[in-house]
Amino acid sequence: MTANSKPDGAGTSDKSQCDPTRPKVVIVGAGFGGLDAARALRDAAVDITILDRHNYHCFQPLLYQVATATLSPADIAWPIRTLFRRQRNVTVLMADVTGVDPKEHFVLTDSGSFPFDFLILAAGATHSYFGHDDWAAAAPGLKTIEDATTIRRDTLLAFEKAELAHTENERKALLTFAIVGGGPTGVEMAGAIATIARESLKPDFRHINAGDAHVILLEAGPRILPALPEKLSDYAARALARMGVEVRTSTAVTGCDEKGVDTAKGRIDAATIIWAAGVVASPAANWLGVKPDKAGRIEVNNDLSAPGYPNIFAIGDTAAVHRENAELVPGIAPAAKQMGQYAGRRIVAAIEGKDIAPFRYRHEGDLATIGRKAAVVKVGSFTLTGFAGWVFWGIAHIYFLIGLRNRFAVAFNWLWDWATFQSGARLITGYNPEREHANTAVVEASQAAARSWRSESARESGRDWAQGRNHRS
Repeated sequence: MTANSKPDGAGTSDKSQCDPTRPKVVIVGAGFGGLDAARALRDAAVDITILDRHNYHCFQPLLYQVATATLSPADIAWPIRTLFRRQRNVTVLMADVTGVDPKEHFVLTDSGSFPFDFLILAAGATHSYFGHDDWAAAAPGLKTIEDATTIRRDTLLAFEKAELAHTENERKALLTFAIVGGGPTGVEMAGAIATIARESLKPDFRHINAGDAHVILLEAGPRILPALPEKLSDYAARALARMGVEVRTSTAVTGCDEKGVDTAKGRIDAATIIWAAGVVASPAANWLGVKPDKAGRIEVNNDLSAPGYPNIFAIGDTAAVHRENAELVPGIAPAAKQMGQYAGRRIVAAIEGKDIAPFRYRHEGDLATIGRKAAVVKVGSFTLTGFAGWVFWGIAHIYFLIGLRNRFAVAFNWLWDWATFQSGARLITGYNPEREHANTAVVEASQAAARSWRSESARESGRDWAQGRNHRS
């Protein structure tokens, strides 16, 4: 069904749409922006429907810690229904949005169509491979719980395979990790992988030295963490180097496959590649038929409404919002939360026939952690580095976590990990050896060894049988 087609059975899927006098607000996406938009409408006389393809909200800033076996998925995710069980004007539905009919005021999903008077598009973003989507199979990104557990599996499997490797070249490739993108996600992933290799995993293996893992951070630009001041970027690069991470700036990736990456400066053989180089917004602009920016975002008005649609708002990674100095509002959690709160207030004002000032973004700072002992922090003119920055980073993230249980769980896991050098979530899940290793050299060598062993066993059994027969004769 297209965005401009008349939906069938419209309005029959949502039992909350029972009072025709109450405005209907549909929120697409239960990320930071969607949650705060719904909360801003807590006391409004509206019926809210939240649509999300998952039944949980994920705290994306800590996904990299799931990917590197420090935290489990349950530590950073919460059921959406639980979050709104006491907000009676909210109905949560698990559905995948496929389009919007902005003229007839319907949201189209794989489970039915839903009418709206006001629509908030908070559908987030996914990985951008800059026109090379075929790289995705070899270089997974990090946006969802599934992404994080896939990367955790691949990372831990690399060490397990290296323990079984028969040649030094094979072992070297398996212990090479290439991270593409020098933003906060790439820096945090590089530091975390280096940390678990040199501290958590090193004592556990007998045939390899896990500390020999070669972590390479690739950045196409002249420096990592380009959003931060140059002195903080330089500090981060030095801190990563001390941890054994090789930082290669001005190195654009030109190709990816399951055995490594091609760059403008040569080939890198790596069994594990992680993509942290860019994102592209959800197809919300296409749903509305408006022209997106180069990252797929909707160029919204100063009240966060979509061009030509005063009752449709785009927030978070779905929106391209410009600050007073013409710079884009960054795609970070605090920005999405502020937009969600504003969109909620804007809807209340529209219902009451009032007006409010245009949206203004308040930047709350930039943070990135580097391993287990250092971080870089910039809040206004205030900066922190090293262990003090790491403590500040940790407190800030625990503060933004949802739920007392999760705050305690994450704080305890961090304290345990820091004191014992142990990562407590080192589980390899979703792994099928027959499917994933049927054509690898490791399996072929193992099968050859098994055939040799069976042949030798047969020969020994034959000799024993012949000797026994001769003895009986």
